[in-house]
Amino acid sequence: MTMFVSRNDIADTEGLIRPFIRRTPTITVDAGDFGLVGSPVDLKLELMQHTGSFKARGAFANLLLREVPKTGVIAASGGNHGAAVAYAAQDRGVPATIFVPSISSKAKIDRIRSYGADIVIGGDRYADALAASEVRAAETGALQVHAFDQVETLRGQGTVGLEIEADAPAATTVLVAVGGGGLIGGLAAWFAGARKVVAVEPADAPTLHAAFAAGRPVDAPTGGIAADSLAPRRIGELAFRIASAYVDPQVVLVSDDDIRRAQAALWSVMRVVAEPGGAAAFAALLSGRYRPAPGERVAVLVCGGNTTAVDFAA
Repeated sequence: MTMFVSRNDIADTEGLIRPFIRRTPTITVDAGDFGLVGSPVDLKLELMQHTGSFKARGAFANLLLREVPKTGVIAASGGNHGAAVAYAAQDRGVPATIFVPSISSKAKIDRIRSYGADIVIGGDRYADALAASEVRAAETGALQVHAFDQVETLRGQGTVGLEIEADAPAATTVLVAVGGGGLIGGLAAWFAGARKVVAVEPADAPTLHAAFAAGRPVDAPTGGIAADSLAPRRIGELAFRIASAYVDPQVVLVSDDDIRRAQAALWSVMRVVAEPGGAAAFAALLSGRYRPAPGERVAVLVCGGNTTAVDFAA
């Protein structure tokens, strides 16, 4: 199937952004370490990426593949995308304005500010921040960097798949948390059916689940403890087209308690501090809501670590 984001596109993008991003580690752990049975589990620790999440990949892809005007860039975000765009803009020496909703965590707001971006806080959810950012972009002519529904964003996020393929060659399945779909869209475009890609969503923010049920992107609830990263109201149009072709149609829904237990287990066993959205994919495995078949080897993307769970500030 011909897709508007190809493996070649992603490989080319990886070469372009490589000087600006980290190749994050993949750690193999025994299933028994977490009280599970079966094959070892590969954890892709993308929370160790610049700015604390995978979003730096898509941010640099946008700034390097597109022409940036003197007025700079504008982005709407629950927090992680905004931090990534602010970081990339600071690195490239361009102005950035980031719109975030009131639910964005203090950790993410502080990180955005630390990169020198102007920040506008308003509205209750990501969709409110997006609407406000679009108005400002129209007024200023700044380049909009979409968190997920943008070809360049998908190409950047897809580079995670390239690394998983190289560093976890035995994995047959990849579990991925879904918000707007930029990450799973990029990963699915990279694997293009060569590996099983399974979407994991909070039960209170089932964007892809709702879209699969309706046959198109539709509005979904935007609640739960991961709402600042996994609750954009609806899946992106571009990501949905890729997911329809290459993502397992059985979306795994996890509860807030599942996510909390996954966060606690990652800390207890691995000393990994994941934010709720970052732990959601692992919650599917730990809770048993996703049960690998005999011999199935699972890679889990731990995609974000911007949380106030650990705060060493004086």
